[in-house]
Amino acid sequence: MTIVKDDFSISTDRERLDLQVIHDFLSKESYWVQGISLEKVILAADHSLNFGVYHQDRQVGYARVITDFTRIAYLADVFIITAYRGRGLSKWLVKTILGHPDLQDLRRWMLHTKDAHGLYQQLGWTTAVKPETYLEIYKPNIYKQ
Repeated sequence: MTIVKDDFSISTDRERLDLQVIHDFLSKESYWVQGISLEKVILAADHSLNFGVYHQDRQVGYARVITDFTRIAYLADVFIITAYRGRGLSKWLVKTILGHPDLQDLRRWMLHTKDAHGLYQQLGWTTAVKPETYLEIYKPNIYKQ
């Protein structure tokens, strides 16, 4: 699937992903997986539905969905590189993901964010309805060397 808007496109084509761009952002600029190895980024992409954001042929953003395509989807690793922020690309990316034909009629979507609540709330996300039902095993320093 590819969607085009002006000089930008969003594509689910795995072959178009610039894994080095994705790794550079995630390992150096993200707050959630700093220090992650390129091998782990590749493995995650191989097991996800990937959405690349491109300015002409240059990758400028990314997100991935971990899902069973039936009941649940987890939105992860959403980013637009700094030079391209402020153009509505994040909102367009998340709208495109939510509208993907293979992700319709899911019972639950999940994500974690430290600072983008406003973006997601514009698109229908809310805090967990029953947060008391969520449990996790959290290893915040797993990628630190």
